[in-house]
Amino acid sequence: MQFSVIFEAQLADPTVEREHQVIRDSVEQAVLAEAMGFDRVWAVEHHSLKWYAHMSAPEIFLTWVAARTRTIRIGHGVVCMPFNFNHPARVAERAAMLDLLSGGRLDLGAGRGGTEQETSLCGVDRARTAQEVEEALRIIGKAWEKEELEHHGPLLDIAPHPILPRPQQLPHPPLFLACSRTETLAQAADLGIGALVMGFAGPGSIAAMREAYDAAVTARTGERLVSSVVNDHFSVLCPTIVLDDGEAARRVGIRGQRFFAQSIGHWYGGAGVPDEAVVEGSDEAAEMRRAAEQVVARLHEHDIPVRPTSTATFNADHAYGTADDAIAYVERLRDAGADEIMCLIQMGTVPQEACLETLRQWGEKVIPHFRERERGQAQAAGADA
Repeated sequence: MQFSVIFEAQLADPTVEREHQVIRDSVEQAVLAEAMGFDRVWAVEHHSLKWYAHMSAPEIFLTWVAARTRTIRIGHGVVCMPFNFNHPARVAERAAMLDLLSGGRLDLGAGRGGTEQETSLCGVDRARTAQEVEEALRIIGKAWEKEELEHHGPLLDIAPHPILPRPQQLPHPPLFLACSRTETLAQAADLGIGALVMGFAGPGSIAAMREAYDAAVTARTGERLVSSVVNDHFSVLCPTIVLDDGEAARRVGIRGQRFFAQSIGHWYGGAGVPDEAVVEGSDEAAEMRRAAEQVVARLHEHDIPVRPTSTATFNADHAYGTADDAIAYVERLRDAGADEIMCLIQMGTVPQEACLETLRQWGEKVIPHFRERERGQAQAAGADA
């Protein structure tokens, strides 16, 4: 199993000074993540989503991180793939350059960037985003398979052109797709690319999503593969804050997640702006429940069906607490089928010192627990052979 850290540059009280600081803080966290034994950092592209995500140019952030590190993999995921955000040929060029300069450490993920706030900024047709993402993946998947890229698809027509430079990883860096529904899981499996899965609903939901992904992998015919290289990798989001004081970690983590959930509700569902106040001693679990109830009430008011996904981001049962609490939760995710644990630590109200301490706790206690178990299993397997 692999371990990674994911960044969106979330920001409460988003002044210019605080925005600049949170991006610098994210670099500091990414560099520490390598020292603590994490396998990968991910950075997610979003545009104009105040509070929720100030990571508008993750390729620049990741280039800076790559220059400051040596071994940790560089996850450019997700890239907003609709054409008005990023032409697929330009994505391929940038990906190849970053892969080359990082020494072959790049992973590349695709997403839709489908909020009205984002699509209206760049003139993206929201009705075509899913179609454009898949066609972009097909173009990127074959960009380096031959000396020149040539593509004649339903949406784009590209005459033969070389895509320069060539990446260090051949034929290209591993590909992923952001997945939040059964349909996108099936799409990722059918295309032969990894799944980046939102894990807010908990291990039970993750197990069902893994089952759907595996079923689609088993059923695929190969006709829709986007590359000659298949990547059946299942990465799962894991909100986490870990401190020696487990109760303090739960308060800090759940408060940060509530900010995150309310920010998502604002941009994806028209809810009010997120609550930015941090009140010492608050019962954050109760505040989270109240926030979820407000979302349900708003949906009822607008005659919008209330589905399990509507309140999943308000589920507070995650890797919050001591290192032992985190280990127990990760074991549940592992049993649910996770190949990779994507730690969501940098949430808008979480202070930098708690982010850094969480990374240290994972590096010193959580990750070694699983590495030692894997070594023991490997040695046992070797003895049996």
